[in-house]
Amino acid sequence: MKIEGVIFDWAGTTVDYGCFAPVKAFMEIFREYGMEPTMDETRKPMGMLKWDHIKTMLSMPRLHEEWKAAQGRDWTDQDVDAMHDKFAEKLMGILHEYAEVKPGVLETVSELRNRGIKIGSTTGYTDAMMNIVVPKAAENGYSPDFWVSPNSVGNMGRPYPYMIFENMKALKLSDVHKVIKVGDTISDIKEGVNAGVITVGILEGSSEMGLTEEEYAALSADEKQALLDKMTREYKEAGADYVLLNMGELVGLIDSLA
Repeated sequence: MKIEGVIFDWAGTTVDYGCFAPVKAFMEIFREYGMEPTMDETRKPMGMLKWDHIKTMLSMPRLHEEWKAAQGRDWTDQDVDAMHDKFAEKLMGILHEYAEVKPGVLETVSELRNRGIKIGSTTGYTDAMMNIVVPKAAENGYSPDFWVSPNSVGNMGRPYPYMIFENMKALKLSDVHKVIKVGDTISDIKEGVNAGVITVGILEGSSEMGLTEEEYAALSADEKQALLDKMTREYKEAGADYVLLNMGELVGLIDSLA
């Protein structure tokens, strides 16, 4: 089987090791409203449309109680709108600092192109956010053949499959069984599963891992293995067909599928 296209996620997969830009912005906005989200709570919905991400966090029982204690009432969709506007403004101010390409990405993309494989991408960011990330990533050497945000599919982002289908249409990919989706969140995996494509989770530098390169390197061998095993189980439970340590293993996976 010849793979025709690979569709990558952005933050945590190809750029922004550890996916820290949105996490920082989410946590700061929640604190402004009197809540103190944990890192796990903040990262759990990662990969979703950002409005949906905020609503999902507000629906978490502990954060729901913190909201009521701070605001004296239940939250509404209008509150989500207001928080999203503030989140977007905060994120737009820092995105340019989080477009550094992850290790192994440039070499892998170059090899895929040498083989005639198209490079697509999906994201949880909006068009406005991507208009900052895309040119900055290009300056750093990474530029996929196509990108699409939830804005282009009626805001029906992950876990809906429509962004993947838009990639397939634009890149003229003929068969979902000849397309690979690579991502670093459970939402990425569900997007790929729902589209019927070959779905791959990335471990190192992912949002699921949530560590900087330095923090990951500082773990003992046993700590690393325990973390990788836990993440692999979570990806597999979400429906991932394959789980890779890092981007450097992707070409080998494609060879094994031939």
